[in-house]
Amino acid sequence: MNLHVVLWPIHDWPVMAETWKRAEELGFVGGWLYDHLAWRGHTPWDDAYASLAAAATVTQRIRLGTLVTTANFRTPVPTASAARTIDRISAGRLTLGIGAGGDSPTSDGDVLDRDWTPRERADRFEEWVTQLDALLTRAPASMAGEHWSARAVSIAPGLVQQPPPFWIAGNGPRGLRLAARFGQGWIANPGEEAPYDDTRRRLDGLAEACAAVGRDAATMPKLLLTGFTAEPWLASVDAFDDLAGRYGELGITDIAIHWPRPGTEWDADPSVFEEIASRA
Repeated sequence: MNLHVVLWPIHDWPVMAETWKRAEELGFVGGWLYDHLAWRGHTPWDDAYASLAAAATVTQRIRLGTLVTTANFRTPVPTASAARTIDRISAGRLTLGIGAGGDSPTSDGDVLDRDWTPRERADRFEEWVTQLDALLTRAPASMAGEHWSARAVSIAPGLVQQPPPFWIAGNGPRGLRLAARFGQGWIANPGEEAPYDDTRRRLDGLAEACAAVGRDAATMPKLLLTGFTAEPWLASVDAFDDLAGRYGELGITDIAIHWPRPGTEWDADPSVFEEIASRA
């Protein structure tokens, strides 16, 4: 089981730099940032792409990713350009976690006064993924869509990874089909009610979507985002081992836990957190 960590881009850079270096020392495979303008009212909340570029300069091995980038406020061409830059600075350690985004009162779409229906959000995401894939795999790339257009853009040259991998957070049938078509990995963020059963159902849907396009879902990394259900992932090492074993039997290959954040629902005993990291 590969273990990843979600970091909080809320501290001054000297503190964040040391946190990134410590995450690498602990042996985490990947470090992730939520890509938002703000999150749950917290300020400051530093830009994910600028933060990942800075993190790339103080680390050597840990992969760097967004969890997740959405079309809520990022458009395809600048997103692809930023991804190329981080890919180059990090010597090929970027993973683009991407998703359709939410519609909660604190979502970026709400901040930008966008009132999209679920269907409109899904439509935008599908076009966004298609264009982002083209921009990172073809040069020059031209596209004319309902929401975004571009002409003769050359971003793919110079990429270290050809292209940086997409790990797609897709839950419904449409999102799972996009993951099967474009994803090098899949991200599970199960609901609070019966998260284990929810994850199992979505994995079944992913397998069906992959089979429909001639892919074997078993070869795709599958990341479980923890920390939003009642499951006691960081209560103890034994609790972590039990949950990781159960989800591993379902087919989950990667797990993301949160860096302890005192005074919040993501607080945890630092000694337990570090032991879990070292064991994993």
